[in-house]
Amino acid sequence: MTLRFGILCFPGVQLLDLTGPYEVFASATGTSVHLVWKDLQPIRSSTGLMLAPDTSFAEAPDFDVLCVPGGGGVNALLTDEAVLAFIRDKAAKARYITSVCTGALLLGRAGLLAGKRAATHWNAMDFLPGLGAIPVAERVVWDGSIITAGGVTSGIDFGLTVIAELLGREEAETIQLALEYAPAPPFDSGLPTTAAPAVITAAKARMAGSRRQREALLA
Repeated sequence: MTLRFGILCFPGVQLLDLTGPYEVFASATGTSVHLVWKDLQPIRSSTGLMLAPDTSFAEAPDFDVLCVPGGGGVNALLTDEAVLAFIRDKAAKARYITSVCTGALLLGRAGLLAGKRAATHWNAMDFLPGLGAIPVAERVVWDGSIITAGGVTSGIDFGLTVIAELLGREEAETIQLALEYAPAPPFDSGLPTTAAPAVITAAKARMAGSRRQREALLA
């Protein structure tokens, strides 16, 4: 039986939030991965690369796994009832409801994180309590049928975790090896706890505009 994965593909999506888990899911045996949006018009990711949704909301099947990535485009969706209704509808029928990075904010706005432990990007963790969630600073957080990943690159770890659960550890490890996923970053600046103060300040400055919008939308 084919496992169906649905990944929300929206304007301003963070590219690696989407493509990290997509690469893992699509590399597994017996899977079908759908990029889902309101229509099939090409969309521009947060860094400018164009993506092509292949499944519209109206035509979307029920999924075994629903995945909501993050990115600057999340802001516009926080008050988009059509998107939130779609997430609620498909979540009710999915085995697992998942997110990467700030996609967790959409799960929260859809009412799916109440009382749930959840992860998101480090610069958005403080929004989770207001959405009913319990923030957890980990790469992958599992609470019942809800699986949330931390910021951006955590999506690869998350994807492998999901494949191990659904298809077994050997399949997940085979994909990891085929992708040569053996992280060895050149700098130890991937988290605020290890980055230099000047680096943290610079990173926050780059994200300040989007964060101000979220603060207003989630106030």
